[in-house]
Amino acid sequence: MPPFDSSMTQLILWAVLGYLMGSVPFGMIIAKVMGLGNLRNIGSGNIGATNVLRTGNKAAAALTLIFDAAKGAVAVLLARALAGEDAAQIAALTAFLGHCFPVWLGFNGGKGVATFLGLWLALDWRVGVACCLTWLVAAAIWRISSLGALVAAAMSVVWVLVLTDSSTFALSIVLTLLVYWRHSANLARIKAGTEPKIGKS
Repeated sequence: MPPFDSSMTQLILWAVLGYLMGSVPFGMIIAKVMGLGNLRNIGSGNIGATNVLRTGNKAAAALTLIFDAAKGAVAVLLARALAGEDAAQIAALTAFLGHCFPVWLGFNGGKGVATFLGLWLALDWRVGVACCLTWLVAAAIWRISSLGALVAAAMSVVWVLVLTDSSTFALSIVLTLLVYWRHSANLARIKAGTEPKIGKS
């Protein structure tokens, strides 16, 4: 953990701002703007890029991935610039929670993978790049997006220990546990051999 030098007021402020930034449901917004329908009625019903891809619109899926990652990164970078590293880590956590549990959608959001990758790219680009590459390799091997995400999340803890001063170690543990919790249904389907592969409904 970093030293907590910011005031409690600052930390609470960035916790709230991080949550609000993370809670913007870009997948649903992009799908609506591009005339793809309500994501809740498509595929898994999830609001993330993988489910947007099930509409057949690759551009919409790419935009969702970019914006969901960007909101995590922006929350971290703004908090770091205006408050400090402690606020940046708080904003990272609450941005992730905002994506998973957005108030606008009855606290029923996405799995948080793109936001997870974006906030790590902002917290420490080396860990972020390593996590992105881990996801790409795992997804390419097994052709299962959720499995790639689970491998990347687990490896994020290792990358933090190997590539950094470990000040984000506690955060990496919490985020990884949250990713696994959000993917509990996917884990069950992976074990059963019924998890959809990339590009399949």
